[in-house]
Amino acid sequence: MSVLDNVDAATNLAKNNELQLLVFRINDKKDSAYYAINVFKTREVVESKNHYLTQIPSSHPLLEGSIILRGLQIPILDLPAWLGTTLSREDIQKSNILICDFNGVIIGLRIMSAFRVIKKNWNEMHAPDSYRLKEDGVVMNDTRLEDGSLCLILDYEKLLSDVIPQAMVDVEADTANLIEITIPDNLQNGTVLIAEDSKTAQRHLIQIFEKAHINIELFDNGKKLVDYIVSLGENASKIPAIITDIEMPEMSGFTVIKTLKANPFAKDIPIIVNSSMTGENNKREAEVLGADAFIDKTKSHNVIPLIVSVMK
Repeated sequence: MSVLDNVDAATNLAKNNELQLLVFRINDKKDSAYYAINVFKTREVVESKNHYLTQIPSSHPLLEGSIILRGLQIPILDLPAWLGTTLSREDIQKSNILICDFNGVIIGLRIMSAFRVIKKNWNEMHAPDSYRLKEDGVVMNDTRLEDGSLCLILDYEKLLSDVIPQAMVDVEADTANLIEITIPDNLQNGTVLIAEDSKTAQRHLIQIFEKAHINIELFDNGKKLVDYIVSLGENASKIPAIITDIEMPEMSGFTVIKTLKANPFAKDIPIIVNSSMTGENNKREAEVLGADAFIDKTKSHNVIPLIVSVMK
């Protein structure tokens, strides 16, 4: 598909605090909103009319069914319905399916049309508090297109958690592995700092750390975490560990790592990247910048043993 041609490497963008977004629409109305998704979570766009949809009995209402694409059975999620829009039969016939990869989970999102790919700096991505007020909020942040149009970035992790919860982190995973390890005093008595903009991912991490009786402090983006650490001065060295996502408004996780490793009071704090951008290039870049470990978001229930391992 042409709009995905000539895409730069995800890692080179992220380390420059940049990202590329695929902009799309969910209906053909003139005043319909623009939405976007990180290009590197997408695979391709296919025409809906060319793929037979098989129903899945007793499935979630937003799970339309599945298609077979290159030998893979791919569940199709009704993104317009999740956003409160009902497509007519004619619209569905004209619609497209955006094939996405979330942590190795391949899904299809029904959209009307892919618009184009844009490049943005993370400091051009805005996350007003109004997006975070409601527990069921679906928008994470926004940006502006060249003509001034608002473009919304959705909480796709929430959509997955709502419709295919088994694809997400198992927060109820057995914590028996915690019995096997000794939690260092500064971790048990300290506060782990976490930069994460997805409320869904925040909720998972809260549950994981509560089960382990370890204190955390959450920041909605990397800049807020960095500003907090700078405000601590030499007391920053008492922080037992930091967890950061890669994709965040204001400041990417790579920029967080680079900034903290240059801070004399924070440079020795273990940093764990917790991300759905699990490509080898991203892992390598995180390591080069000084991150101590990298964990796939779907395996976040293992994050505490991982922290302990890098603190030794």
